[in-house]
Amino acid sequence: MTNNDILKKLRVALKLTDDDIVKIMSLVDFQVSKSELGALFRRDDHPKYMECGDQFLRNFLNGLIIYLRGPMPAKKTSESKKTKPSSGKGKGLRPKQLGIKKGN
Repeated sequence: MTNNDILKKLRVALKLTDDDIVKIMSLVDFQVSKSELGALFRRDDHPKYMECGDQFLRNFLNGLIIYLRGPMPAKKTSESKKTKPSSGKGKGLRPKQLGIKKGN
C-alpha cells in the first residue's frame, strides 16, 4: 500500500474535502494547493499523477491530530514543586566526604 493509498483512504473515511486537507496542512505550516492535492489523488497511470512522499504524509498525520483533537495544551510549570536536597550519597562526591583516606 502506497502513501497515496493511505491518504485516499483517510480522505474517504473522514469525509475530508480539499479545503479541509489544505487547512490541516496549514496547521503544521505546510503549504499545499488544491491542484497538488488533485495530482496526489489521481490514478497512478495518469500522466499528471504525483507520488505522495513520506514527509507529506507525516505532516498530514500530524496536522490531522491537531485538527481532530485541537492544539496541544501548554505544559504547566509550577514553582510549588521543590527539589529534594542531596542526601550526600551518589556520584560526584569526593573520597574525603565519604570518609575514605587516600593512600595505601
